[in-house]
Amino acid sequence: MSSSESVTIVLGSSAYQSERAFTALNFAQTAILEGMKVKVFLFEDGIFLGKKGQEPGNFKNAEEWLKQVIADGADVKACGTCIKERGVSEKEFIEGVVKGTMHDMVSWIRDTDKAVFF
Repeated sequence: MSSSESVTIVLGSSAYQSERAFTALNFAQTAILEGMKVKVFLFEDGIFLGKKGQEPGNFKNAEEWLKQVIADGADVKACGTCIKERGVSEKEFIEGVVKGTMHDMVSWIRDTDKAVFF
């Protein structure tokens, strides 16, 4: 695998209603471990993965996993429209989650080798 390979992961699922978000985070971390450049675009209810202070009880903590994916080198943006529609403030996000736009998502998809939707 070439170190220049890249993937955009578009994630619209919330963390604690199905396994889809955790599959996406697992995919992101595995891609990074295999040398790929990873970009994660959070939209719809997927934006909640980036919120600070999650206490999911018996579930794996999506906030902590996303922090690790960011620490491992992924770029993460959250849809600004989705943030606004859900009444979330940018200040509520963990470090490394940046407000983005649909233009950012389109640009990332265009500029990476692959795109995966969850």
